[in-house]
Amino acid sequence: MILDKIVEDKKIRLNEHKARISYEEVRKQAEAVLASGSRPETLFYNNLRKEGISIIGEFKKASPSLGDITEKIDLLDRIDEYNASVDAISCLTEEDHFKGNIDYLKTIRSKSTLPILRKDFMIDEYQFYEAKAIEADAVLLIVAILDDARLKDFYKLAGELKLDVLVETHDEYEIERAMKIDPKILGVNNRNLKDFSISLETTGRLRKYIPDDKVFVSESGIMTDKDIKYLKENKVDAFLIGRAFMENKNPKELALKWKAL
Repeated sequence: MILDKIVEDKKIRLNEHKARISYEEVRKQAEAVLASGSRPETLFYNNLRKEGISIIGEFKKASPSLGDITEKIDLLDRIDEYNASVDAISCLTEEDHFKGNIDYLKTIRSKSTLPILRKDFMIDEYQFYEAKAIEADAVLLIVAILDDARLKDFYKLAGELKLDVLVETHDEYEIERAMKIDPKILGVNNRNLKDFSISLETTGRLRKYIPDDKVFVSESGIMTDKDIKYLKENKVDAFLIGRAFMENKNPKELALKWKAL
């Protein structure tokens, strides 16, 4: 499966990260950021739970299913467009399959006060300290790649580091597992991580399993006005949108249009 390959490659990359900056050093950096109070607590959560639809605009260079993304505007201009239209930014930091890296997140942080989600395959506590050290506001926990014990431990660690958490699920069973940690933000990925096929009906089918007190995020495959209307009908709180914005010359205009639908 593609997912297994991504996780195996992530383990190799993690060893490279740890060789450059030790666990002790990255933890020290994270604790310094935490002590400084430079980032407001729960900003990501608060921006998604407000009245009306919220949009997470994503920055990514590629995906395993669709290959390289043809960018219409450069990173700095894109940040300006996002600053004027979306409620949070998602930044891919996975190197091998999505062509991301933490330097992109650092650049976005230097140019934006919006909450930033570090979107990666989080399998080691080192990554949580690294996320805090680079001033991310939230991290992604993918239920499909974590057992119950690690899901619980990682959620607790994120809380200790004042990082919000988007807990990502793909089916009824994963939602049931996710509910054991009582997450505040629960996402459904419309992309099947086994074969990377996409269906927005995944969100529609799983909506009834999401308690109303959770911030409900629909992820992947959101490309058209019809998609936005369908998801709004299913009472989604927030959309995470990548390719549609990355390949558009006017992501600001598109985001504002979709919010108004």
